[in-house]
Amino acid sequence: MHLSSNQSRALGEVMCLLADATDGDALRDALALPMLDLLGADQYVSMVWNAGSGRFERFAALNMSTALLREWDAYYRFVDPLTFPMMERRRPTVATQILTQPVLSRTEFFNDFLRRERMHWGVNVYFHEKEACVGDMRIWRRAERGNFESNEVELLRMVEPAIAAALGRLHWAQAGAPCAQATQTAEELLQRHARLSQREAEVAWLVACGCPDKQIARRLEVGYPTVRFHLANAFRKLSADNRTALASRVQAIVDARRVELGRTAIN
Repeated sequence: MHLSSNQSRALGEVMCLLADATDGDALRDALALPMLDLLGADQYVSMVWNAGSGRFERFAALNMSTALLREWDAYYRFVDPLTFPMMERRRPTVATQILTQPVLSRTEFFNDFLRRERMHWGVNVYFHEKEACVGDMRIWRRAERGNFESNEVELLRMVEPAIAAALGRLHWAQAGAPCAQATQTAEELLQRHARLSQREAEVAWLVACGCPDKQIARRLEVGYPTVRFHLANAFRKLSADNRTALASRVQAIVDARRVELGRTAIN
């Protein structure tokens, strides 16, 4: 794939931002300009899907008015024919793969929303950590630039795994980390009832909470091979063949203790 000097610079900037990121929302905001340069586009919007409320939130945008984003959330999301079909595909998708341009141009969404910011050609990508959508990018061009071509979509596919990994790591650190009290209780139970060492219990509990191995290494301030060593021991002691089975066994031990405490309280 041939990259222009501007695209090469933008790609390098994207990778540097991913390596140094410590906050997911700040990362999505910082990626706006290099992603527009990488794809030769004009408008950038990024949101995070909240499955609990069934809403997109935490908007980041470049070259799009805040007022229009508020209007999308208040009304246009209900008549938006693109967002949810594109999200369901779980891969970079050009808007014309959902609706042809003549069909889209006849919709209320196009005429009353997109056209106000000269957004004509679009491509969306949604980043997932397991089943959680941890962020997206909605990138648009003016009509005169022409539609996104296959090589540009391939560029988006190329950076997608790295962006998803970074957002997933930051999402877990910010929203998925267990509270200290729950962690202490779970680790004590695993040491007592499953005969895990302290480190094995720490690793097993973090796996059960959905923490990736590299994030476990950072959290415990140990090397990645050390995490894998303790994880292998936890697999063996809990008779688990994979992370899913391990998480299930850890949760069963914790839940059993909760039931026991509940019965004690009733008596």
